[in-house]
Order: sequence, then structure tokens, then C-alpha cells
Amino acid sequence: MSESAAWIALPGAVAISFLWRAIGVAVSGRIDPSSDVFLWVQCVAYAMLAGLVSRMLILPTGVLAESDHWIRLAAMGVGLAVFFILKRNMLIGILTSVTAFLLLQYIQAP
Repeated sequence: MSESAAWIALPGAVAISFLWRAIGVAVSGRIDPSSDVFLWVQCVAYAMLAGLVSRMLILPTGVLAESDHWIRLAAMGVGLAVFFILKRNMLIGILTSVTAFLLLQYIQAP
């Protein structure tokens, strides 16, 4: 695709994105968050996210595949431990996990 075609397609992509968001806002007021269908969709979304993260940690591609398996799992373990110790603070858990990964990579580097 040429650069000019991409600039022509950009407004259409933005309009379509905002159209779906507007439909979501309009419909969201009518959804009961405690309904069985909504809870099922929520469970499926969490399961997909867990599957993607697990695949990324166990069978990574690209640059992440160059790191050792034990480093990825150790960083995940440290992050999960901090997450649960600090009353499920997701931001601190993620930052701790990333920091542990970087430190372990740095320590192991030749």
C-alpha cells in the first residue's frame, strides 16, 4: 500500500473505530453486569488473556525467545508474589515483574 493510500484510508479507519465505540456506549447502558451472559463473556475474555500471556511466556517469539525459560518464569513468579502481597496492586506487580526480568537478564548476560 502506498503512503498516499494509507493517508486516504486513515479517516475511514478512524470513523469505523469510533462508530463501534459509539454503538458500545449506546448499548452498555442496557446491559446488566450481573447477568449470566455478561459473566460468561467476562470469563471467556479472562481465559483468552490468560492463554495469550501463558503462550507468550512459554512459547515466545521474536526477541523474547532469546531469553532463558527460567528467567521468564522467575520474573513472573516474583511479579505474582508482589501482586498478592501488596493486596492485588496490578501496576506494582507488573513493574516488579518487568524489573525482575531485566535484572535477571542483566545478571546472566556474558
